[in-house]
Amino acid sequence: MANPRIGIIGAGQLGRMMALAAYPLCIDCRFLDTAQNAPGGQVGPIHVGALDDADALRALAGEVDVLTFDIENVPIEVLEQVAGQVSVYPQPKVLAAAQDRLAEKRLFRELGIPTAAFVPVDDEHDLDRAAQTLGWPIVLKRRRLGYDGRGQRMADDSASLVHGWRELDRAPAIAERWVNFERELSLIGVGGAEGSLRFYPLSENVHADGQLVCTIAPYEDEDLTLTAERWLEKLMRRYDYRGVLTVEFFHTDAGLLANEFAPRVHNSGHWTIEGAQTSQFENHLRAILGWPLGETAPRGHAAMLNLLGELPDRARVLAMRGVHFHDYGKQPRPKRKLGHCTIVDPDRDRLLKRFAPLQALIAETNC
Repeated sequence: MANPRIGIIGAGQLGRMMALAAYPLCIDCRFLDTAQNAPGGQVGPIHVGALDDADALRALAGEVDVLTFDIENVPIEVLEQVAGQVSVYPQPKVLAAAQDRLAEKRLFRELGIPTAAFVPVDDEHDLDRAAQTLGWPIVLKRRRLGYDGRGQRMADDSASLVHGWRELDRAPAIAERWVNFERELSLIGVGGAEGSLRFYPLSENVHADGQLVCTIAPYEDEDLTLTAERWLEKLMRRYDYRGVLTVEFFHTDAGLLANEFAPRVHNSGHWTIEGAQTSQFENHLRAILGWPLGETAPRGHAAMLNLLGELPDRARVLAMRGVHFHDYGKQPRPKRKLGHCTIVDPDRDRLLKRFAPLQALIAETNC
């Protein structure tokens, strides 16, 4: 029997980690990416082409059994063109909702999942309405093509709101009421064949300038976990979802508010490589191939730290007991995700004590 073949649109670090998870299972992964030297090229062949190049995508689709993606900015119309040629998971209609912040917020509300108050913004008159409706401060976000804090502006008054919208090139946007949250949490679920579902534990995330810095899991709160799982299940059942899906939440005095969802493997799930029975990457592959899902239980407590802008001295990191080092093979650049480190420990308090010196070391080079 021939090995299963998976095509991955995007050959960034997420695609690379999917291919690494595929290797022990004898799954053949290949990529479509704009750059030959993308991280996925270290572990699989790359078709070089634009992500909206229908011919390049059809060529990749002709070589594989199923298509998936590691990036959300894939044109839906191009995916739909090849959907009749090969299975595409997660389904393009889910990706379409995730690509548009307004569609995303409306979907949450339709499913009974609470969000921050928001106002669609298409012109400057909408900015006035947002100010009257939401109060200050306001977070202005482009509806499309914003991630890791990009495409967002904070505003404390009408002048800064107008200025922020102009800085965003007057693109369609949403204005959101600022959420005074206690912490940021995420829940990762995986949907398999015949409606099977598994959930990883809640993770606590720390961001800086809109970019994930570190994750600690599990965040043990039974009530919050049950609520988040119920909402994520609603979202996944809506689409008969296949693959990994992540929802990011604000934890407030009033409970959880959904911020956004990602229909793909997610940075806040990197801890699962060493810290869970089955990593999110392996489970994503199992799901889209229709294989049984793996166990998602944690192997104790885990802390993951992103390496941003510049890599630390590898020898110093590896000299620290029990630290797992992941280098994505990317060229340094300020704020660029170049790798991550993970520590796992059966005891949470001991984990945090071990994590503190690693954070201090990484802070010397993160930029």
